[in-house]
Parts: sequence; structure tokens; C-alpha cells
Amino acid sequence: MSLTEARFHDLVDAVQQAVEDIFDDCDLDLDLENSGGVLTVRFENGTQLIFSRQAPIRQLWLAARSGGFHFDYDQASDRWICDSSDEQLGEMLERITLEQSGESIEFDEL
Repeated sequence: MSLTEARFHDLVDAVQQAVEDIFDDCDLDLDLENSGGVLTVRFENGTQLIFSRQAPIRQLWLAARSGGFHFDYDQASDRWICDSSDEQLGEMLERITLEQSGESIEFDEL
């Protein structure tokens, strides 16, 4: 069953809020900006993560220093899964955050 547009936006809003909350609770020096459905995380070293929604194809996109990644929502697992690697969003964020900031943060709830 495919996602309705409203459900897709609700899911992206929820995951972006969860990402913001996790970053807010960590000890990293960073800036968060959520504008027009795009969440930008700027690390102290100048690198950033950009989360954007692609409503027509029902994907969440993540841009990082290591590349661009596209995620589909898997209803069975209630997780966002990378369409090229099958990696869960939370697992990828743990790896990418460590690569870009040098700090380890857990994104277990994602």
C-alpha cells in the first residue's frame, strides 16, 4: 500500500522532529534550521546534513559530505530505509555524524 501525500508529510515531519530532538540533546556545537520542510544541520567544522522531502516520489533525501541518499518508508518496520543500501536512516546517521563531526551519537529511535 502506497503512502498518501498527507501520511508521507506526517512521517517526514515526525522523523525530522526526532532528528532535531536528538541533535538538541547532544553535546555537539551545531546549528539546526528547519525551513520549508528542509532540515539543515550545520556542524562546527562547516559540514552539514540536509534532509529534504520529495513528495511526488514519497522519499526522504539526505545530503551529506559522503553523498546523497534516498530513503523510502517501510511500513512493516516503521523505518526509513535507503533505497541503494537498505541501511536504516538511524544507522546511516550514526555513521555519517561520526564521519562529519568526529562524535558518536545514537539514533536508535529512527
